[in-house]
Amino acid sequence: ACIDFMDIFLVRHGEAAANWGESPDPGLSELGHQQAEVAAALLEQEITVETQLWSSPLRRAIETAGPLARIMRQTVREDEAFREIPAPVPLVQRQTWLRQFMQQQWHAQGEDLVAWRTAALNQLLALQQPAVVFTHFLVINAIVGQVLARDETLCFWPANGSITRLRHHGAGLELIM
Repeated sequence: ACIDFMDIFLVRHGEAAANWGESPDPGLSELGHQQAEVAAALLEQEITVETQLWSSPLRRAIETAGPLARIMRQTVREDEAFREIPAPVPLVQRQTWLRQFMQQQWHAQGEDLVAWRTAALNQLLALQQPAVVFTHFLVINAIVGQVLARDETLCFWPANGSITRLRHHGAGLELIM
């Protein structure tokens, strides 16, 4: 039997041990590790042995992938396409920049940010097997916004450890939940 679709799960990393302006690459807090365990338990019920695990190269995403990788006895593939949005400001100004960015529209963004968003979507479209992708708040927003053809940079507020399900139909993606 031929399957005409496959599911892709986007998992927002668990709570980080430091905030936006404190560290460029924090790991998970104690709560973040608990959120990763809960996400792994939920995903274990939804995925198959063919499911690949992908992650942003940032520590908080890799650490969130850890529990599911152990359950599946699988390595996590890292991909720059799933890295957090590249802020064009120093770390101390990042929080202010992100707050402003989240009130804007995609049509007003520069080529570098549009290219970042397009790369994330294209990487998902290129997947050949079902996948779980451990990534970041604005990556998930960028992808969901493109899938829903929305211009806002912020479409919704995925919680730490949350799971957003997409269905890959070959030519495109559909938001399931």
